[in-house]
Amino acid sequence: MIDYEVWNCPVPREQQPLNEYEELKNSWLFRDCSLSIRSYLTTIAWTWAISFVVAGPVAYSSFPPHKYMAKFILCGVGGASIGVVLLVLRLYLGWSYVRDRLASPIIFYEESGWYDGQNWKKPQEVLDRDRLVVSYEIKPIIQRLQITGLSLVILFIFGTMVWQFL
Repeated sequence: MIDYEVWNCPVPREQQPLNEYEELKNSWLFRDCSLSIRSYLTTIAWTWAISFVVAGPVAYSSFPPHKYMAKFILCGVGGASIGVVLLVLRLYLGWSYVRDRLASPIIFYEESGWYDGQNWKKPQEVLDRDRLVVSYEIKPIIQRLQITGLSLVILFIFGTMVWQFL
């Protein structure tokens, strides 16, 4: 593996894109995206279930199940999906940020604070390695998140159409 120090890289270690990628990949919130589809869907299901703890009582008070069962279910499911949408959005933004930093030929970094930012141009070998990480590691994760987001949009549209017929 090519190390940034070999290239006299002035970027602090915690701001180097490959280290940001490793940190993100190992963090508890983001790691399930890079693992199996089963663990990813388990995280989505748990997020939905926890969100339903809040959305369920709201749906119950708005549409009592003994009178409006279908509206109660649609409202509860739709309300609980807000937590999933927020999770997927957070995951997408985090992975997109790291993808953009890795794919960029120039790294912006801060030396000691927000007021003294600098740019560093990556050598071609580092850029090639970083773009390989993007292609083989991050792109599938972003595609998974995009498919999840599209599925949520389709389910929302379907739920809205069903709601209109109730």
